[in-house]
Order: sequence, then C-alpha cells, then structure tokens
Amino acid sequence: MPSSATTADSMALPRWTGRFFLPGPTEVRPDVLMAQTRPMIGHRGKAMEELMERLQPGLRAVFRTSRPVYVGTNSATGFMEAALRNGARQRVLSLVNGAFSERFFQIAVACGFNVTPLRVANGEVHAPERVADALLETGADAITVVHSETSTGAMNPVAEIARVAHDAGVRVLVDSVSGMGGLAVETDAWELEFVLTGSQKALALPPGLAFGVASERLLETAAGNDTRGIYFDLLEFDRYAKKHQTPSTPALSLLYATEQQLGHIMAEGMDARWARHEAMARRMWAWVDEQRDRGAGVGILAPEGARSHTVTCITMPEGMKGSDVVAAMKTRGFTIATGYGALKEDMVRIGHMGEHTVDELDALLDALAEVVAP
Repeated sequence: MPSSATTADSMALPRWTGRFFLPGPTEVRPDVLMAQTRPMIGHRGKAMEELMERLQPGLRAVFRTSRPVYVGTNSATGFMEAALRNGARQRVLSLVNGAFSERFFQIAVACGFNVTPLRVANGEVHAPERVADALLETGADAITVVHSETSTGAMNPVAEIARVAHDAGVRVLVDSVSGMGGLAVETDAWELEFVLTGSQKALALPPGLAFGVASERLLETAAGNDTRGIYFDLLEFDRYAKKHQTPSTPALSLLYATEQQLGHIMAEGMDARWARHEAMARRMWAWVDEQRDRGAGVGILAPEGARSHTVTCITMPEGMKGSDVVAAMKTRGFTIATGYGALKEDMVRIGHMGEHTVDELDALLDALAEVVAP
C-alpha cells in the first residue's frame, strides 16, 4: 500500500510552469489535468450521452460550425486517413510544404488513390493560383492541405485554396492540427468538406483525441466509398454523434479534460484567443529582428505573410546546432524543440500556443537571447 504522504502527493494539483514551449504537446492547465481523475462511467449510458452533449457547443464554437464535431480516440493521423477514405474518390492532389503535409500525401498513396503531390520548399506556402492550375492538370476530385505546417511554421491560405478548389468542384480536406484553437478556422463559411485537429496543440489538452467535422457533401461521398473501412467510417461517426455517442470505446478521462478546457476556451472567446496567439507570434517575429540587429545570425524559416501564429521555426546562426540550443535552454528551465526530421540541426521550433501568454514568451525569449548571442 502506498504511504499516506505518497497518496497525498499523487493527488496534489500539478504545477503550471509556463516554461514548456514544445510545438505539441503543449502545456496543460493543472485543473484540466486533474479533471482526468473523475470516476469512470459506462460509455453507453445516459451519463456518457450527457457528457458528449455538453461538449458539442464548445467544440462547434471552436470549429465555427453548426455541424456535429466528431471525437475520435486516436491521433490526428487517424482522422487524416478518415478524411481520405471517406472524402476522396480516385484522384487526389496533395499540397506538400513540410513533413506533415508529406504525411497526408503518403497516407493518400497508402490508401490506393491516384495521388499527385504539389510541392513547394520548406517554409513556403501554396499560391491559390498555382493550386487552381494543378487541379485542372490532374483532374483531382479531392485536395489535401495542412493549415499550419508544424515542421516549418508556415501557414497555408486555406480559405483562398478552398475557394479555387470549390470552383473546380473539388472536395477540400484540411489538417489544422497546430492551427485549430489558435488560428482562425471558419469551417462552415469556408465550406470545408473535412477539417481535423488533435487535442495536444493549440487546444491545450493532453494527447490522445482527434476532433473533426464533415460536411454533408463529404458524407455523400463516403456513402459511395466501399473501402472507407470500419474504425474511421465517418458515416458511423455521424450516426453516433446524433445520439451523443461514439462508435467505439472513448477515452473517457480525456473527455473529462476536454469539458474542463472548453470552459476556459469559451470564457476567453475565440476571437480573443486568436488575437492572443497572433500577439505571441508577432512578439516572436519582432524578437528575431531584434536579435539580428544585435548581430545574432538567427532568422525565421517561413517568410513574412506565410507564418503560423502558433509555431515559429528559428533558423540557427552559423556553427550553432539546434540540439545544442535546446540543451542550453533546458539548463535554463525551458523546453523547446529542435527542427523536425532532416531540419533537426538547422533550427529550433517554439510552440507559442494553447494557454501561453506574451509575458511567458518574453521570459523564454530573454533566456534564448543569452543562448544565441554572438
């Protein structure tokens, strides 16, 4: 049996540090973490249905939709596959500008579609005019696009891309994993056929859930796709959502956390939340300019006008490695990330998302200025 001291310690409220700036998972409020300790209930009973019903107003406000928001016990990668298996017919155009948009492309390939990648350099975003041309060239019936490319800090112009895709009669499948909750996403107004996110980034929840919204048009497409599978059958998600249920066993404790965090998000309001993320991003960009003026050879991978408000990729001075900077920041009590994949040593990535504030970011930047000083 654990000692009473150990038991008390294990139930103590976790401490918010304000120093954990990974681009996912992000830091989670202590009360949201503690919400996961609520007792189990049957996931096919009335209490569960009431919980699921309570989640919908907040989730719909986050997604800016009147449609049901599906909750999946899986990572966002699962809903990327769901988007394709349900929303594409034969030909897919995948917009690739980093590691996670590359993943969307590879999922389309693995699902057996005729897929054409439209690639731009890391840090760049896709011009709607070029997308329109590629849609004509490929005859695609669906397009995949990553809103906020977490590997490069670039933000694709999803609204404009959706407009040209719809002009071509093409369904739009959007990964907004590091965007939703921190960047403006207008699911209904932009007429997105499917948009998805994960719990662990700008929504500031623990990892383990995915959220997604499907349009009526996508569900009509899904009905004609005999290979849409079982676990990610969006027709089943939709049918169960109307009963305030999930088609398979849900991660109940994470749903408790979601209810708690949605209360915080709704209290702040989406417009205010988007503005706070933009303020953090602009402080980040201004800091890089300040350091360059002082002779530090840092930069930002994504060009002006193409930068995410939730994650910034800072390129390193000559002779400095991303992993060394991450280690130096750890000794100062801050957690940031190296570059992703092949870009590991070329940059560091800072996730300014979730519940962080400009003041907390300033504390991190003061320490980072010491590390990258010439």
